[in-house]
Parts: sequence; C-alpha cells; structure tokens
Amino acid sequence: MSIHNILYIILLTLIPTLELRASIPYGILIARLPALEVFAIAVVVNILLGLVLFLFLDSLVKFFTRFQLINNIYEKIIARTQRKVKPYVERFGTIGIALFIGIPLPGSGVWTGALAAYLLGLKFRKFVLADIVGVLIAGVLVTAISLGLLGGM
Repeated sequence: MSIHNILYIILLTLIPTLELRASIPYGILIARLPALEVFAIAVVVNILLGLVLFLFLDSLVKFFTRFQLINNIYEKIIARTQRKVKPYVERFGTIGIALFIGIPLPGSGVWTGALAAYLLGLKFRKFVLADIVGVLIAGVLVTAISLGLLGGM
C-alpha cells in the first residue's frame, strides 16, 4: 500500500459528508487495496476525527458565532441537526448517537454526530462510546457494500 493511497484515504475520511462512505469504496474499488487495511485506516481516522471535533466544538462555536453571518448559519445547522438526531437520542440514548453516526447516508456521520452530541449536552465519555460504535457500524456496512456482500454492487 503506497503512502499516496493511505493519504488519500485519510483525506477523504476527513471531508464532511464523505468520511468513510467515500474513503472505503475508493480504497477497495478504485485503488484495489486490501479491504481490511482500508477499513482499519478509515475507521481509526474517523473515530479520531469525531473525538477531536467533540473536544474542540465548544471553542470553535464560541469563536465563530461572534460573527453575525456565521451565527445565522450556525442557528440553522443547530435546528436541523437537533431535529434529525433528537428522536434517536430520546429513544435510544447514547446508542442513538451511535446509530446516527453509523447510518452511512449523507447528513449523518461523525461531523454531524459530534455536533449533535455537543448540542444535546452529551458528556465526552458517552460520546467516545457512541463515536466508536457508530464508526464501526458505518465501517462494516460500507465495507460490506463495497465488497458486494450486501447487494450494493
């Protein structure tokens, strides 16, 4: 596995809305890399991304919402994210955030999962569990689809 392919998998995993939903298929179907290695890289990077996002969200939100334009956009994002995630959290608690992160569809994933957990006041320890479980769910599903095991190909 070349460093170029590894970096490309990492970069795709870090992009909001793409995350491992793009990096795993790229690694398996386009770069033709071993599925287990692609899975491991994408999952580890995605888990770490979620943890970093959650830890720095408070500082980022306080800094950027000082600007009115950004604050207006942020308010819309808050409303949409809370509307999408709240039913999962109300019904399933911490596992609800994990399920939201684990659904490999646009609008879900670590970026919005971390934001939702932050907005709903989830404690860091609970988010760590939700992050790991959710990313593992998404990683397994996307890998299985990429390999044609779930009828995705």
